[in-house]
Amino acid sequence: MGFSSQPSIQSLVKEIKKEMLMGKEDPYSSFIAPSAYDTAWLAMVPDPDKPSNPMFKNCLTWVLNSQKGDGFWGEYDDGHGMPTVECLPATIACMIALKKWNLGEELVHKGLGFIEANAEKLLGGVSNSCPRWFAIVFPGMMELARINGLQISYPDQLQGVVMEMFYTRQEVLKREKLVGKYSYPPLLSFLEALPLYNVNPEVIAQHLGKDGSLFQSPSATASAFMATGNKDCLENLQSLVQRFSAGVPPAYPMDEELIQLCMVNHIKRMGLAEHFNQEIEGVLEQVYRSYMKREHEGPQSITTMAPAQQLYKDSMAFWLLRMHGYNVSPGHFCWFLNDEGMLQCIEENHEYFSSVMLNVYRATDLMFPGENELEEARSFSKKSLQQTVLSAETKDQTSSPFPNFHALIEHELGFPWICRLDHLEHRTWIEQKNLTAMWMGKNSFHRLSSPYIVNKLRELAVQTYEFRQSIYRKELEELTRWSRRWGLTDMGFGREKTMYCYFAIAASTMLPHDSEIRLVVAKSATVVTVADDFYDTEGSMDDLINLTNAVSRWDGSGLEGHGKTIFVALESLVNEMVGKCLEQNGIDIMDSLRYMWSETFASWYTEAKWSRSNIIPSKEEYLRTGMVSIAAHTMVLPSACFLSPSLQSHELIPTHYQTITKLFMLIPRLLNDTQSYKKEEEEGKKNFVLLHMEENPKADIEESVAYIRDMLGKMKQEFLQHALIDGFSDVSRPCRQLHLSCLKVFHMFFDSSNRYDSNTAMLQDIHKAIFAPIQIGEPEPLKSL
Repeated sequence: MGFSSQPSIQSLVKEIKKEMLMGKEDPYSSFIAPSAYDTAWLAMVPDPDKPSNPMFKNCLTWVLNSQKGDGFWGEYDDGHGMPTVECLPATIACMIALKKWNLGEELVHKGLGFIEANAEKLLGGVSNSCPRWFAIVFPGMMELARINGLQISYPDQLQGVVMEMFYTRQEVLKREKLVGKYSYPPLLSFLEALPLYNVNPEVIAQHLGKDGSLFQSPSATASAFMATGNKDCLENLQSLVQRFSAGVPPAYPMDEELIQLCMVNHIKRMGLAEHFNQEIEGVLEQVYRSYMKREHEGPQSITTMAPAQQLYKDSMAFWLLRMHGYNVSPGHFCWFLNDEGMLQCIEENHEYFSSVMLNVYRATDLMFPGENELEEARSFSKKSLQQTVLSAETKDQTSSPFPNFHALIEHELGFPWICRLDHLEHRTWIEQKNLTAMWMGKNSFHRLSSPYIVNKLRELAVQTYEFRQSIYRKELEELTRWSRRWGLTDMGFGREKTMYCYFAIAASTMLPHDSEIRLVVAKSATVVTVADDFYDTEGSMDDLINLTNAVSRWDGSGLEGHGKTIFVALESLVNEMVGKCLEQNGIDIMDSLRYMWSETFASWYTEAKWSRSNIIPSKEEYLRTGMVSIAAHTMVLPSACFLSPSLQSHELIPTHYQTITKLFMLIPRLLNDTQSYKKEEEEGKKNFVLLHMEENPKADIEESVAYIRDMLGKMKQEFLQHALIDGFSDVSRPCRQLHLSCLKVFHMFFDSSNRYDSNTAMLQDIHKAIFAPIQIGEPEPLKSL
C-alpha cells in the first residue's frame, strides 16, 4: 500500500497542489511571507500629487488589518507564541505609518501597550549582546516615532538599556562606511533607519541597483524615494505593489528559482517528497539548466544577486541536484573560497551568514573523491558555525529572529548526515517551531509562504508521518510473530534484536510501496543476528561445521538444537523470498540466495576458527572474509529483487557484485571494527583495528583507529558517487537508494558507539519512529495590559 492512498492524505495533497499551482507563475504570492516592517514603510510613502494621501493605500490597509491580537505586528517566532525582538521595530514602524495618516488610533494604543508590557523581556535579551541590525534599526525607529508624535515609554530599569542601543548605533555609524567592504549587509541598506541628514542623495543614487532598488530592500527603497524622488525607485516600488496586492516581502526583487528550491527543500525535509515528485523534478530540471548556463557564461554571472543570497541558493541547489542524480560540480557554490573579501565578510559577520554556512556545510556531506574544494568549504563552514554557536551561548535567545536556529546548527554539527535516518529527520523538521525560516535578511529571516500553505503542509506531514507509523506497527507485529514462529525470539543466548532490525530499515528508507522490502531486510537481519551470535558464543566447532555444511548443501538433515532452528528459519525465509520474487517478477533467485547465504555462513565459520585456534590472518585476508561476515549484502541484495526495476538473479552472484555493493560490504565491517575492538580483544578475537596495530608496531590504538577512519572517509566518498549519480553505475536508482539507506543504518549503529549491541541506546528513537504521535507545542500566552 502506498502512503498516498489514504483518502484524507490524497485530499490534502490535491488541495495543496491546486493552491501552489495557482501561484506557479508568481512564486512570491504563494511561497513568501510578507514583512510588516517593509509594508509599513511603503504605507508611509505620500502620493507626490496629493501629499496628504498615501501612495500605496493597499499597504496601509494591510497594516490596519494585520495587527496581532496581543498588539504587535510581525510573526510568532520563538515557538511559544512570543515574538522575538525583531517585532519591536516592525511594530513601531506600523504605528508610525498609522500615526502619519491619523488612522487606527486604537491599534496604536494597543501597540504601545504591548511594547510597555513586553519590552523588558524583549530588550533584556539584547542588552548584553546587541545584534548589529537591531542597534541600527531600533534607535532609528525610536527617533522617527518621536518625530511623529508617538511617545513610547519603557520601565525605568530599561532606560539604560535603551540609551546603550543609541550609543551602540553611534559607534556603528562611526566605524562603518555607508557601503563598506566587509560590513554585511551594508550600512546604506538600512537607509530608512539612518539620520537622513548624514546621507547625500547623490550617494543614494550611486548605489541604486539596475532594478531601481536600494540593495533589494523595500523599506530602504521607500526611504530613498521619499528622500530623493528618484524615478527608478518609484518604478521599483510601483512594480512591487502591483505584484503584491497587500503586504510586501522583505526583499524585492528576489530570485524565483531560490524560492522554488526552498519550497522543494522544505517539502523533502518534512517527508512529503513522494506526494510532489513531478513538481520537484520540474524545479530541479530548471535549476540544472540554469547551472549549465552559468557554467557556460563563467563565474562573473554570480554577481546578479547579493552574495549571501547567491551562496545560499548555490549550496542548496548543489545538495538537491546531487541527491537527485545530477552530476554537478562543487565549483558551482565553492566560488566564495576564491574571494578573499567574501571570506573576510563571512568571518566578520558570521551570525548573519549562519544560515548560508549551514547550507554550505550540508552540501559538503555529498563529497566525492578528489573534491578538495569541498574539504576546504567544509572546514571553513564548520568553523564559522561553531563560532556562531559559541557566541549564542552568551545571549538570551529572544535576541535572535530564529531562536531555535542554533539548535539546528548543533544538530547538523553533532550528528553527521550519514548517521541520520530519514523518518526521524522528518519528525524533527515537522516539530521544528520555526520551520519556515530560510536565510537571514536585513533584519529578519525570510520566511516561506502564507499561513495557509505552511499549516496545510504541516497537517499533511503529520498525517503522512502517523500513517506511516500505523503501517510500521502492523509490520512489526507481523515480524514479531514470524520470529516467534521460527524460534528466533527465545534462543536463550545472544541478542534479541527483532525490533531493532525492523526499526532500522523502516526509519531509513522512504521508498514507496516497500512493505515487502522492509520485511525481507528485517527478517534477514534477524536471522543474521541470531546466527552470528551462535557462531560467536554458543556453538561448538562441531555444531558450527555441521551448520556451515548444511547451508552449503542446502540440506538440514542431521542438524539438531539451535543449529536446526537457525537452518529451518533460514530455509523458510529463502523459500518465501523465492516464491514471491517468482510470482512478482518471474525470476528464480533460489541458486543465488543459496550461494549468498552459504558464503556468509562460511565466513562466520572461518572467523570462529581463527578465534578459537588463535590464527592471525593478514589484513587483506581478514577484510575478504569480514566484508562477507558483516552480511550487509545478504540483507540488501535479495530485497532489491522486489524493487522496480528489480535486481536480476545473476547480479546476486559474488563475481558480479557491483562496486557500490562491494563498498557497501566493506564500510559496515570497518565501522563495526572501530567500535568493537576492545570487546573483541578481551574475547581473544581479531579485527582490522587490532591487525593494523600488529602489522604496524609503532602505531598505538588511537592511530590505528584514525587510519581506519581515514579509509572509511575515502570509501564513503566513492560510495556516494556510485549511489547518487545517474549513469555512474549500471545499478538502477532505486537499488542505489536502498544501498544508501541501509548504509546510513550501519553508520547510525556504529559511528560513535556500538548502539546495536546496547539494549537501551535506541529505545527512544524506536518509540518516536513507530509509536509516539507528533508533538507540536501550543503557544504560551503573551503579556498584555
